[in-house]
Amino acid sequence: MDLVVDVYGLTKAFPKEEAFGLCSQMRRAAVSVPSNIAEGCARKGQKEREHFLYVARGSLSELETQLAIASRLNYITKETLSRIVGNCARISAMLNGLIERQ
Repeated sequence: MDLVVDVYGLTKAFPKEEAFGLCSQMRRAAVSVPSNIAEGCARKGQKEREHFLYVARGSLSELETQLAIASRLNYITKETLSRIVGNCARISAMLNGLIERQ
């Protein structure tokens, strides 16, 4: 959930015209990651759990793309991009481990 807090913090500084665009998309993608992990873990069937873990991984990929866009638009610094993408990589590795155990 630290990723969600990071994304909310950095998107606060985005231009006002991005409130319903990139900012909103990034926040939804970030929130989707732990939400889908939680929903998947609450499911009884292995296939259902696995499905939600894949959805979480997809949301993480979406967020990485949106972060790259934000960087190219100069909404975030290269250092911030690197730090948060590093966090995404760690989360992705954890998700891959959970998916492999299914």
